[in-house]
Amino acid sequence: MPLVNIIRGETIPVAPLNVRTPIVKLPIWLVVTWEIIKAVARLVTTYVRHWYATLPITLLTALYVVYGWQRLALVVGGVALVATVWAFAHRPSWLRFGWWPILARVRRLVYRRRWMAAMVTAKLSISYDKRTIIPEIVRVRCRAACDEVTVRMVTGQIPDDFAKASERLAHTFGVRQVKAVPGSTYATVVLVLMRGDALQETVPPLPVPDLPDFTALPIAVQEDGDLYRMRLFGTQVLIVGATGSGKGSVIWSIVRALAGGVAAGVVELWGLDPKGGMELGIGRPLFAKFASRDFAEMADLIEQAAAKAQQRAARLAGRTRQHTPTEDEPLIVLVIDELANLTAYLTERQLKDRIKAALGIVLTQGRAVGVHVVAAIQDPRKEVLPARGLFPTRIGLRLSEPAEVDMVLGDGMRDRGALCDRIPQTQPGTGYVVLEGDPTPMRVRHTYCDDDTVRDMADLYGEPVGGAA
Repeated sequence: MPLVNIIRGETIPVAPLNVRTPIVKLPIWLVVTWEIIKAVARLVTTYVRHWYATLPITLLTALYVVYGWQRLALVVGGVALVATVWAFAHRPSWLRFGWWPILARVRRLVYRRRWMAAMVTAKLSISYDKRTIIPEIVRVRCRAACDEVTVRMVTGQIPDDFAKASERLAHTFGVRQVKAVPGSTYATVVLVLMRGDALQETVPPLPVPDLPDFTALPIAVQEDGDLYRMRLFGTQVLIVGATGSGKGSVIWSIVRALAGGVAAGVVELWGLDPKGGMELGIGRPLFAKFASRDFAEMADLIEQAAAKAQQRAARLAGRTRQHTPTEDEPLIVLVIDELANLTAYLTERQLKDRIKAALGIVLTQGRAVGVHVVAAIQDPRKEVLPARGLFPTRIGLRLSEPAEVDMVLGDGMRDRGALCDRIPQTQPGTGYVVLEGDPTPMRVRHTYCDDDTVRDMADLYGEPVGGAA
């Protein structure tokens, strides 16, 4: 007869030993004492964890018990008066050290209530050893238009996992958008929950600096309300957007930021407008060289820029790695509206080949020697713009299809929050900016310069010309 093991009435074959579950009887006073200890421990833990709320309540209660309600009302009124004066006297410091920390504590409680359900439904929880493990909230910071929730990821997770679930998280927490940004350590990710939209209103033209800072040109407003300053040194700029998306707003925002340098003689703008001058012609006095009707003349301009880049590179080799603009050797910026007319739609093959060859030289050699390109295009396909990868700075405005977002800004950028295909038509000039080496797209809205603003700017900072070329 084979050996059997009987455990809780069940017969299990081939078991060498008989095992019985031990039964230990505890006295009732020990059970009650243990439960009381656990309850007190939970109470103390809660008190310490939420000290920012429990400590003031304790102090106010003690004040009321010892001195009465008159003294309590005096203290509360004094604190309210000081906070009000502080808020009106220096609002930035009051928001940073007073209001935002308090709001962050409240919002952390709100997020914790929904956190478990959010992680499970967004498939960000992990099942291990018959347990459900979820990412942990480490810190919550509040700003004017967003909350930054620092999350400690579960072992095996990466920030892209949260980026792919960003739309689900946005609906769960009732915010406009969620972006996942890698944290300061490898084990954390920062979820940026955008509560409002600071970019709904049209952005007026910004003041023109007397001398432009080529590392920080003010051209737009970020979604958190701060100014977005674009770095022009060491980069080439590509603007991609559908018809009516506001490509002109981006071009004139950049030109306006450089207008002071044009007047000072340290910047030269070369304009190429294949649409007959409809976009750039209104600011003709700002451009040192301009071509709008003759494609051969446009090819000559690009070849001149390529020759300038090669000459400067040969002269500066071994001396410096970044050209410094001067009146004798100014920064040259080629402003090209609808680049596809030169690289794809041009029927003369010889001209097209000349333009592509010269443009390739400018894009690869011009960044360090002060010859830059700011180009706008509608169609981002590779066959339309073969040199798309040579533009480190790309600005994606409203696009027609979700697939075009990654095509313009890079793989995975739509998952990281660059929803270019969802920008409404009522917000021209709104787009996402991706910088070389930065995995997080930034949502901005560029300034709007109407025709009168452009004419006034051209008259003030440009030089009179006889007419458009």
